[in-house]
Amino acid sequence: MSDLILHHYPMSPFAEKIRAVLGYKQLAYQSVLMPRVMPKPELQALTGGYRRAPVLQIGADVYCDTALICDVLEHRASTPTLYPPAVKGATRIIAQWADTSLFWAAMAYNLSPKGAAALFAGTPEAVAKAFVQDRAAMAVGMTRLRPGDATAAYRSYLRRLANMLSDQPYLLGDAPSLADFSAYHPLWFSRVINPVMADILDATPGLLPWMDSIAAFGHGRPAELSPLDAIAVAAANTPAPLADEPFVDEHGIPLGSRVTVTPEIFGHEATEGELLAATRMHYTLRRQDERAGTLHVHFPRIGYVLRKAEG
Repeated sequence: MSDLILHHYPMSPFAEKIRAVLGYKQLAYQSVLMPRVMPKPELQALTGGYRRAPVLQIGADVYCDTALICDVLEHRASTPTLYPPAVKGATRIIAQWADTSLFWAAMAYNLSPKGAAALFAGTPEAVAKAFVQDRAAMAVGMTRLRPGDATAAYRSYLRRLANMLSDQPYLLGDAPSLADFSAYHPLWFSRVINPVMADILDATPGLLPWMDSIAAFGHGRPAELSPLDAIAVAAANTPAPLADEPFVDEHGIPLGSRVTVTPEIFGHEATEGELLAATRMHYTLRRQDERAGTLHVHFPRIGYVLRKAEG
C-alpha cells in the first residue's frame, strides 16, 4: 500500500491537477474524500487550520498547496519529470500564472449566473446556499472579476494557450511539464464539471487534443481510505527528518518561534505551530493534535503569509 495519501474531492480543479500529475507519474496513492465546504474536522486535525483541496499526507507530514505537492511528487518519482531542465524556470512561471490569473478568470466565468444555475441544477437549495456562503467567506477581502470581465480575460488566455500549442504538443515543447497540468485544470472544470459553459472552448479547438492528452494520463492508482484512518496513520508515525537546508530569514522571526501561516488571498484559516524551517522555497511548522499526534505541516513561501502568533 502506498504511503501517499491525497485528501481531495471530485469536483475540485486543483485536486484534478494533482490527480493528473499522479496519473502522469503512474503513482499509487490512498484517496481520502473531504467535504467541499466547512466544517472539515478530520482534514483540519492534520493541517491545523488550512482547509483547501488538495492536501498530501505522508505519514505525519502534511503538504499544503499544489505547488509544493508537485515538488514532493517530483522528489518521489523524478521520471517522467514535471520540470524539463531546458524550461524549468518558464515551467514555474507559467504554472504560477495558470494557478492564479487563468484560474480566477475561469472560475468567475464558470460561476457566472448561467454557470452557477447549471452547476447546481437539481441540487437541494440548502446545499447550493452552503457552497455559495462557504466560498464567499473564503474570498473576504479579495477582488473578484465580474462575469463579463472574466469572460473576456478567459477568452484571451485560451487564445494564448492555443498559440503556444500551434506547432508543438505541449505548452513548452514535446513533453508535458507542470505548466501543462496547471493550465489544464481550470479548462477541465469548464469542459467536464460545468459543460454548459464549455462553448467558450469552441473558438480554440486546438486546445482539445491537448486536453485529451492530459486526461489520457488518468489518475494514477488510487485506493480508498477513510478520513479517520488517515488520522490514525498520522498518529502511528513520526514526521520525517527535515532536509539540511539553510534558514532563510526574511521576517526577523527565529526558528522555534510560535507562528501562523495563512493563505495570501483565498481561504483565511491560519495554521499555528512552531517554526522549524524557513528555506528558500517553503515553511515547516510543528504542531500537536490530540487525535493525529505530532505533525509537520509544510507550505510553500509563495502565496502564504508568515506571522508571529499572537499571545
